[in-house]
Order: sequence, then C-alpha cells, then structure tokens
Amino acid sequence: MGKYVVRRTIQAIPVLFGITVIVYAILLAAPGGPTARFANNPRVTLADKEAFKKAWGLDQPWPIQYCRWMGVCNPETQPSVISTVPVLNHIPNPASLLGPNGWPNFLPGGLSGATNGVFHGDFGVSVESGEPVVGRIARAALPTLILAGIAFVIWISVALLIGVYAATKRYSLFDQLATIFAYVGFAMPTFWLGIMLLVVFSGGGLNILPASGITTTRLSPPFGSDAYWTYFGGNPVGALLDIGKHLILPVITLVAVNIAGDSRYIRASMLEALSQDYVRTAKAKGLPGRTVTFKHALRNALLPIVTNIGLEIPFLFTGAIATETIFSWPGIGKLTIDATREFDYPTLMGVLLVTAVLTVFANLLADIAYAFVDPRIKY
Repeated sequence: MGKYVVRRTIQAIPVLFGITVIVYAILLAAPGGPTARFANNPRVTLADKEAFKKAWGLDQPWPIQYCRWMGVCNPETQPSVISTVPVLNHIPNPASLLGPNGWPNFLPGGLSGATNGVFHGDFGVSVESGEPVVGRIARAALPTLILAGIAFVIWISVALLIGVYAATKRYSLFDQLATIFAYVGFAMPTFWLGIMLLVVFSGGGLNILPASGITTTRLSPPFGSDAYWTYFGGNPVGALLDIGKHLILPVITLVAVNIAGDSRYIRASMLEALSQDYVRTAKAKGLPGRTVTFKHALRNALLPIVTNIGLEIPFLFTGAIATETIFSWPGIGKLTIDATREFDYPTLMGVLLVTAVLTVFANLLADIAYAFVDPRIKY
C-alpha cells in the first residue's frame, strides 16, 4: 500500500504541472486583464496603466510570469530574458534560475535563499487587495469547509438511505416517490433553487431565516477576525446557533440537488449487487434481510459509489460557486467569482491549484478506500 501511494503521488506531479501551465496560459490569454478595472476611469492614463503592469510584473512574457509564480525564477534577476529578439524574449535568463544564495531558486529557502513562488508556499499577492493570496484562501477556506462538511455528511447519509431502501423495496410506493423526487431535484438548477428558497424563507417571504452571510453582523464582529474569535470564546453557544441558522438555506440548496442524483446512482448499484448469486446464496442460508443487505450487498455496491464520492469532494470545495454567491457565503466559491470579476490572476491561480491538488488527493483516497471496501483488491 505504501509503495502504491508513493507511486501515485509521483505520477500526480506532472499532472499538476500540466494543469498549472494550461490554466495560467488561458487566464493570461483572456481579454481584459487586471488593468480592465481602469477602462472607465478617465483619470487613469496609459502611462499609469503601464506603471501598474510593471509594478506587478505583468509586463513580462507569460512564461516569465509563470516561472516566477512557480518559484523557479528569481524575480530580482535582471534582465529576466536571455534576449530581446522575438521568441528568445520568452525564454528565462539562466541566471534567474538561481536564488540569492547561488542554488537553484526552487529549492527550499534555507538553501536557495528564495521566498517567492509556489515551491516556497507563496502564491503571490492579490492584485485587487494587495494581500497575500495564501491569506485570502485560508480566510475563505474555513467557511467553505463548514458548509461543505455539513452538506457532505447530510448528502451522503440521506442518499445512501434513500438509495438502499428504494433498491430493497423496488417498485414500491417509496421507490416511486424517490424516483419522482430524483427527477424533480436533478432537473432543478442550483441557482434557481437557492433563489426560490430566499424568496420563500427570507426577505419578502416568511422572513424566518437569514438571507446572506455566515453570521449576523449586527450581533457579532466579522467572521474570522480576532474580535470574532474573542466573541466566540465568550458566547460559543450563541455563536454556533447563529452560524447554524445561516447554514440552513445554503445546505438545503447544496444537498437537495445532489441527493436526487446520488440516490439514483446508489439505487442502481444496489440493484445490481442484490441480483448477484452470492446474495441469493446468503438468503438461501437463512441470513436476516438486514445482514444480507448491509453486510453483503451494500459493501460490494460501494465500489462505484466510492469513486463518485472521490470526484465530489473537490466539487464541494469550489463547485458550490453558485450557492456561495447567492447566499453571500464568504467561502472559496465566492472568492473565485470575486477574483474572476476583478481579473485577480494570482488569486485565481491559487484557488485552481488548490482545487487540482484536492482532486488528485481525493482520487487517491478513493483508490485506497477500494482496498478497505473490497478485500479482493490488493495494491
């Protein structure tokens, strides 16, 4: 198992590298750019825009920008390219590959003396706010983990119960109702469901649940600030109840649509397992129905479900973009939308890199889980 994990981790390195190259090139090729915010400001001259681009290193060719962002190139080295001749002006100066201490720039800071780039835990600085990207992502990660974690537990638990029971009671009234719920739920766009929940339970509707945010700002300091944690320490029950109240609508929005799809997926997998010979043999031996269902059928039906769950974990981290935007939930999804609107490339690249790592890691966890679900699988 250990060798398999190491091998998969090594295989993931070129995949992550390829993802960052492609995404970085696409982002820089997109129309607009960070200077687009000045388009309608008559006070900002062309010289001001050029000075802004130079200050942020945006005047460099994209291979140089990417090299610096990764931490392979030293941004202090001048000139940054080997020549001003076309084509050659996109190739980094070999001297820029060395850090302040003379060692390759990508090596740990203790050897190279370098501090810039992903290799040194530096995702750059936000073009919009001027703060480190790592700080912005870390601040947005906790609200997303709270929302995604609670939604994930409810989502998988309810989907499993509905799927398993519908499979064991095939064509029953419950199965038919679950089928209708699945079709309706799967057909509903997430953003539409979120808006309808807001209309009914907030604002001009019943007005019994908060419409936005993670906390009630008139009752507590901004979430994540030092003042908030002081407030939380003094009134933990009230703070948790406040967060719980704000969680209801976003969680329902995330859970309803995904339960609909996954319950059908689980039902189909269970029906296939229940039709196998070993299940009929277990029943013929007189084993209780619950033992046959949960110990024999469900365990084998979990293999495709585990794969699906592995793919859904990264979705929960960044795929709740619509939900977080609708409810102004201060998480990774909303951060992604804000960074896109602001052409904040460093923040976008940081979020996309974290998402890529999560996707690779989640798939690795799914493969490892196979061995625990099915003892026949060995690595």
